[in-house]
Amino acid sequence: MVPNTFINIAIDGYSSCGKSTIAKALAKDIGFTYIDSGAMYRCVTLFFIQHNIDLSNDQAITDALAKIVLDVNETEFLLNGKDVSNEIRNMQISQLVSKVAAIKLVRTKMVAIQQAVGNSKNVVMDGRDIGTAVFPKAQLKIFMTADPAIRAKRRYDELIAKSENVSLAEIAENISMRDYEDTHRSESPLRQAEDAIVLDNSHLNPTEQLNFVKDLLSSRQLIAL
Repeated sequence: MVPNTFINIAIDGYSSCGKSTIAKALAKDIGFTYIDSGAMYRCVTLFFIQHNIDLSNDQAITDALAKIVLDVNETEFLLNGKDVSNEIRNMQISQLVSKVAAIKLVRTKMVAIQQAVGNSKNVVMDGRDIGTAVFPKAQLKIFMTADPAIRAKRRYDELIAKSENVSLAEIAENISMRDYEDTHRSESPLRQAEDAIVLDNSHLNPTEQLNFVKDLLSSRQLIAL
């Protein structure tokens, strides 16, 4: 196998930690391609809901995956040609996405797509298993965490800004459920890679987080500041 000559930056961590925010800002700042792996699983979840796919039926899942065409970029998420960027962020998707993402057939297809992108260009990718399963040899791995109460409030504010009818208690419960499902699933569970650097952003603003990661990249001579 020819070694990957492109730089892969993996950002993993718990839900509502701001992984996408920092990953997107970093990619823009250093000229890399940003890939939101979580959005890919959300698109699959939306398709499964729309088509009433039985999550215990492997054949139904295989058939459904064969019908899914994803185009996930920095500004929009297309599911079979339709922009579903807003639709995939609602609570119904959030409540089911961890279960869908735990299905081996789904992960196999998504990981293959993600690895193909990372083998063709410099990328910043965020998710749950980027540094452990997708890019185990990534040149930089970040593991993000934050206080659960702070994460819940951030997510609540985000949804309220989009006029979603949700409560803070509902959000907190959803985050707790997703944390458990993400860390206890048998297929690529969320865990910190041995060589990942922890970024607890409970009390850091976006600029401080961006500078933290850029300093790491500079110290490893992956980018020039």
